[in-house]
Amino acid sequence: MKDTTRLAGLAAVSLVMAVGIAQAQVGTIIGTRQLDERIEDIEEDVQEDLEASEDTQRFGSPEYRPGFSGSASLGYSGSDGNTEEQNLTIGTRLRHAQGPFVQNLALALDYSENDGDRDQEDLFMVYEGNYYFNEQFYGFVLGRAEFNGLADDPDAGGEIGDTPIEERVKTDGFIGFGPGYRVVNRPDMTWRVQAGIGLSYLEFGDDREETETGYIASSRFFWRFNENVFLTNDTDVLQSDEALRANNDFGVNYRMTESFATRVSYLTDYNEARAIRTDNKLGVSLVYGF
Repeated sequence: MKDTTRLAGLAAVSLVMAVGIAQAQVGTIIGTRQLDERIEDIEEDVQEDLEASEDTQRFGSPEYRPGFSGSASLGYSGSDGNTEEQNLTIGTRLRHAQGPFVQNLALALDYSENDGDRDQEDLFMVYEGNYYFNEQFYGFVLGRAEFNGLADDPDAGGEIGDTPIEERVKTDGFIGFGPGYRVVNRPDMTWRVQAGIGLSYLEFGDDREETETGYIASSRFFWRFNENVFLTNDTDVLQSDEALRANNDFGVNYRMTESFATRVSYLTDYNEARAIRTDNKLGVSLVYGF
């Protein structure tokens, strides 16, 4: 994965340099700045996809440094004139490790407005606490919360405006706990499974609430064939009174040459409460450095 990350970085540097020169020469009138921003968005999406596929925190042993660690990011853009827009994004990851107890907290905030009207006001948080009794057996607590600040706004536009308020989800939360076990824990292959019981909570735009018990099961599998090829497979299942929901994310990463790396993934999402129960998505991420 280090080689793949270097390739992604090399590609990013090359593209930024090339577009940066063009931007300095001709400015923004013919659209070079918009192109630069679009290319950067594509680079970030591809690199995140490649890096997330080999995540030692999800697959490997809990080898964390003691105490607090983490990262944070913030992005803001604003414009006035013919169009008045503001966009704010905040993301942070916090980790605390003390002995066999490891805690992780992730938070993301997205806010945007256009000509004084809010377009997006979302907050998403995930907490995970793992207590390792030994190298194989552990217990987990998992909490998730998603808040939509526009769910009860009758003037909200976009996709939200197309949905009646009584059907808009204002708060979507889940908390669960249970045991986990590392079936395989080798440098070239890791596999862990966990299952438990939890509580699901939904609050809609008309202040209607729904609470139900849910049962969760997860599998995380990683297998490195050699220095150039590895695969991952993530499976999650949630059973509740409302519906059975499951998703499976299978991916293969491989480096074909010193300058060309790719990831091919196939995501299957199942929800028996939908008219069409299964959605499938094929993804291909490519990185070329020169």
